Amino acid sequence: MNTVIAANPTRLPVSVLTGFLGSGKTTLLSQIVRHPGMANTAVIINEFGEIGLDHLLVEKSSENTVLLNSGCLCCTVRGDLIDTLRDLFLKRVRGLVPEFDRVVIETTGLADPAPVLHTLMNDPLIAARFRLDGVISTVDAVNGGDQLNRHDESVKQAAVADRIVLTKTDIASAEAVADLEDRLKALNPAAPILRAVQGQIDPAGLFDAGLYNPTTKSPDVERWLKAEAYEDAGHDHGHGHDHGHEHQHDHDHGHHHHGHDRNRHDDHITAFCMTIDEPLVWDAFATWIETLITLRGPDLLRIKGILNVRESDAPVVVHGVQHVFHPPVRLEAWPSDDHRSRIVFITRDVSRETIEAMYEAYREAAAAGDTI
Repeated sequence: MNTVIAANPTRLPVSVLTGFLGSGKTTLLSQIVRHPGMANTAVIINEFGEIGLDHLLVEKSSENTVLLNSGCLCCTVRGDLIDTLRDLFLKRVRGLVPEFDRVVIETTGLADPAPVLHTLMNDPLIAARFRLDGVISTVDAVNGGDQLNRHDESVKQAAVADRIVLTKTDIASAEAVADLEDRLKALNPAAPILRAVQGQIDPAGLFDAGLYNPTTKSPDVERWLKAEAYEDAGHDHGHGHDHGHEHQHDHDHGHHHHGHDRNRHDDHITAFCMTIDEPLVWDAFATWIETLITLRGPDLLRIKGILNVRESDAPVVVHGVQHVFHPPVRLEAWPSDDHRSRIVFITRDVSRETIEAMYEAYREAAAAGDTI
């Protein structure tokens, strides 16, 4: 957390496709690679056979790399994701595989997406060449509600997503779809919920979810952070911590029609945006976050924010998944006239009050000049 790097939009965007077993992830991916707009895409999957791409193969360029007739490059995870990404990038540089400008990584249905995100954030060689564009999570409209109740993995996949794709809506009841959408919006207020029938969807809605806007070739923090989504959902507390603002806690997350069933895995998730008026002292902020990580790292599902730091005229962007943080990024300028720090938290069994109390302790100590 101590080294701040400059923004670099030239790295190749990587999207992580996740979703519970039977949620239609395989069908979605097989349709995506057929789309003309995806021709310059490299797809990393676990096994070719699982994805049903045999009829799409044109040639096998190496033991674990094939070229699809759509123009997409496809390779399997060979033991380790880091090795696969490095190998793919080197082949691209050497002209051994066709040029590609985007990567999609498909995880297994039971997988926690966090380790994949950690790889993209934490490995220096990978982070120098690739950047996380976003997490796409498929949710089954027929069985999704039961999976959220029964499987923590399903909840985490939806909670950390930048895009949620609802599948099988054509065979689910309208009431079930509406109820599931309500739950997903409460679980993850900022993620757009898209619908796919038999995998059919416009890929344009799935990608470009990261910090960098490919159209402007520059960071687009407002679009990435979507702080207003938490305010609209009743998750935002207001405008600062120096002015005695009124706390309006909403820990039901819109689940009042379900009651307080603590067996529901998504009732353990808290999603909110913390807005701070006063400029932050970077070292003290880093200590606060590192303390949170030490105490509750596995339960900090995702943290992202834009910070007003005393030591910098320009804003600093932070992004973490559990105990791993991407090196903070310094932007060239503020995206708007709003120069408040805004930090989005998605946590599991860590209350907003706990995080805010720790922040207040940090703020009071920093104001008194104490070492935290």
